[in-house]
Amino acid sequence: MSDAPSVIFDLDGTLIDSVPAIHAVSNAVLTEMGFEPLSLPMIRSFVGKGVPNLVRQLLITSGEDPDGPLFARVEHALIARYETDVEGNVPYPNVIAALDTLKEMGCRMAVCTNKPFAPAEAALHHVGLWEYFELTLGGDSMPTRKPEPQMLHHCHQALGGGAMIYVGDSEVDAETAVNAQAPFAIYSEGYRKTPLTEVPHDVAFSDWAMLPGLVEGWKW
Repeated sequence: MSDAPSVIFDLDGTLIDSVPAIHAVSNAVLTEMGFEPLSLPMIRSFVGKGVPNLVRQLLITSGEDPDGPLFARVEHALIARYETDVEGNVPYPNVIAALDTLKEMGCRMAVCTNKPFAPAEAALHHVGLWEYFELTLGGDSMPTRKPEPQMLHHCHQALGGGAMIYVGDSEVDAETAVNAQAPFAIYSEGYRKTPLTEVPHDVAFSDWAMLPGLVEGWKW
């Protein structure tokens, strides 16, 4: 495929199902601090806007001040576990085959996630995806995080500019693509909370086996 576009991916809910790992880490921190554990669906609803938002939601749900003195303790404990407790992170079906095909097509690839960089790196290594990407940016890699567009712009420039497509799963990803004026492919089986019809996107896919064909058929 000549002039293959760059493809930039979100991580949680897009490339990997990380909620089981985030659920385990969050509850380990909560119970250590004397709070009740939370359900997996509740933790799922907190994912996508970065660790500070996750910490605030955990504290609010536990009846604590989200901006009080416990914030720093919970954030530190969460990130410390995040980097080592990687069990429960799994790639979605057909992700590896899709990435292999995109690589063969000549697509340069990067990850742009609101997860802090070190836990993102650990998760990608754990699931065997790290080597596919020329660049990974985490939510603490730049002064802003998604849905601000700077992270996506930085990835795009690092991959050489030109044609690109952003692949994500959530409302935050859709807003990021709009803010960056980037073509957006949404994985419909991720962590999106609102109906697909209400989320701006250029194309949707429910199976990763579909993505290479969508990229190849894109009208650049």
